[in-house]
Amino acid sequence: MIYKKIKEIIATQFNIDEEEITKDTSFKDTLNADSLDLVELVMALEDEFGLEVEDEDMENIKTVGDAVEHITNALEE
Repeated sequence: MIYKKIKEIIATQFNIDEEEITKDTSFKDTLNADSLDLVELVMALEDEFGLEVEDEDMENIKTVGDAVEHITNALEE
C-alpha cells in the first residue's frame, strides 16, 4: 500500500510511468532529480502520509526503497 502510493506520487512528480519505478530506482541517478525535485517530493510524501521527514533523514533517502522503508518505519512509531 505505502509502496504503491509512493510510486503514484513519484510518477506524478517526475512525469513518468509507474511501471518504470522499482524499489531500486535512484532519485538522482535514475530520475535525475535535483535538490528542488527532492524537496518537492518529500513535501508531497509528508502531506500524503501526515508525517515530517527531517533534513538529516532526507539525506539518507537515495532510492524508492529507502523512501518506502523510512515512511513505513515513521508510521509504525
